[in-house]
Amino acid sequence: MRPYALNAAMRSSCFAVEVSGIGKAVRWTSAGEHLQAEFCAWGKVSEHMTVLEMAAPTKERPQQHRRVTPERAGGVSARRKWQSAYLRRLAITDTIIVAAVVFLAQWWRFGSDADVVDGEAFGHFSYTALSFALIIGWFAVLRVFRTRSPRVIGSGPEEYRLIAVGTLRLFGLIAIASLLLHLEIARLYLAVAFPMGLTALIASRWIWRRVIARERARGEFRTAVLVVGVRGAVVDLARNLERDDAHGYRVVGVCVPGYGGDVGEVVTVNGRDIPVLGDEHSVTDAIEQVGADTVAVTASERFGPERLRTLAWDLERDHVDLVVAPGILDVSGPRLSMRPVAGFPLIHVERPRYHGAQKFTKTTFDIVFSTVVLAVISPVLLAAAIAVKLTSKGPVLYKSERMGLDGQPFPMLKFRSMVQNADSQVTALMKENEGAGVLFKMRDDPRVTTVGRFMRRYSIDELPQFVNVLRREMSVVGPRPPLRREVEMYDGAVSRRLLVKPGVTGLWQVSGRSDLSWEDTVRLDLSYVDNWSMMGDVMIVAKTLKAVVGSDGAY
Repeated sequence: MRPYALNAAMRSSCFAVEVSGIGKAVRWTSAGEHLQAEFCAWGKVSEHMTVLEMAAPTKERPQQHRRVTPERAGGVSARRKWQSAYLRRLAITDTIIVAAVVFLAQWWRFGSDADVVDGEAFGHFSYTALSFALIIGWFAVLRVFRTRSPRVIGSGPEEYRLIAVGTLRLFGLIAIASLLLHLEIARLYLAVAFPMGLTALIASRWIWRRVIARERARGEFRTAVLVVGVRGAVVDLARNLERDDAHGYRVVGVCVPGYGGDVGEVVTVNGRDIPVLGDEHSVTDAIEQVGADTVAVTASERFGPERLRTLAWDLERDHVDLVVAPGILDVSGPRLSMRPVAGFPLIHVERPRYHGAQKFTKTTFDIVFSTVVLAVISPVLLAAAIAVKLTSKGPVLYKSERMGLDGQPFPMLKFRSMVQNADSQVTALMKENEGAGVLFKMRDDPRVTTVGRFMRRYSIDELPQFVNVLRREMSVVGPRPPLRREVEMYDGAVSRRLLVKPGVTGLWQVSGRSDLSWEDTVRLDLSYVDNWSMMGDVMIVAKTLKAVVGSDGAY
């Protein structure tokens, strides 16, 4: 209850104010310059009290410790419970994997025979001792690089990146130490431990993610979020937080600054009603009401720095997380950095990088990956070519003009999955178009052959595009290759897709393929262009295999 200023005539009096709808009254008594209030039954109010319409408060009540309701305490403790259990399982799994891999590498190199490491600085010591030291060091590196931090586990590429970077740093340090200290460490021992350990650690984290994703799909292992901000901003943030169950966020309520509506009002997000629980001054009470364990603030200009800082202090006492959405969409973490300037935390957004070392790394990956894939799938390519040739008239390969880097046209190669001269029938079928935006798509396209339908289901028709990659016209991962008529309809924002080479696969491929709307396709492509990373490419390739095997969104 807020304090209210008293005038001289009020300081020796008592007042009562009816609280409508609950059959209660507030008993007001003077305490120095302020009123103290308590709820009481209306029948207990003295007949000497008068009903008074109170003015707005002139001073904030000093901060006091808030009582934490069992509901909210249970929500926070539930999150802590599953997070602690999950982190323990990760630590146990990491330890088992590292120990098994290191001793397997020792056995692989030396068998059951004990051998020693020669070193000028430390004399001779056994490989068993070295293995124990490597296990301890590896586990310590995983901890130092915070690979089990609640901020990175469960979703996104950061968890995998930290494991890879930490492991690379560890083995790089071992290589430098062996050179400087003249340690004669068997190279095969390290050559076995490094790739096996890194692969096993990343694979185990992926498996644990499948476990947590399954639990989140059942409504467990979720983070309950209270969103605070203007109505339009909270709806947008809530929609983005709940776009994918794997992220583990569920918005349980919203507070709208300046809100003066009726109790029980809701906002609808993705077909679900979320209660509006008050204004910016109702946040702490709303947390208790809905059991939120995280507060997300967006469009925070109504808060001001002082109010936001006070809110952070209030939440800190009860271990409720505070996150602030800066209003920047589809910008990855590596491009964001916090820089305090004159006492203000400023978020610096780095420019996207398309050249230099980044370009060299991506080009090298494209060439090596495409060469290996074409060598492995050559029997599939031969079988598909024979099937196309024997079942329909026309060439085996279809060359579709697409627009590449900087809008330059190139012939994209595909196995022909339609009848000959299918392009000439597009105008007649346009009224049956099921695609969004400028895309032409038909789920039951009559031009598709029987063999073509099978190839499209598993994306076999797209395999010749790896030849385009070797010709430097495409990349393994990138935006969807656009047609000329699509590019002619691009506005200024969409044309950013042409800043990088189109890809055989991409975010659009692993996020729904043909089921995506035009707006989502553009959003995913622009997000890729602005936030490219090597680890992101590797994750997209891995997800593509899953999408292709399951034929998700393909027709």
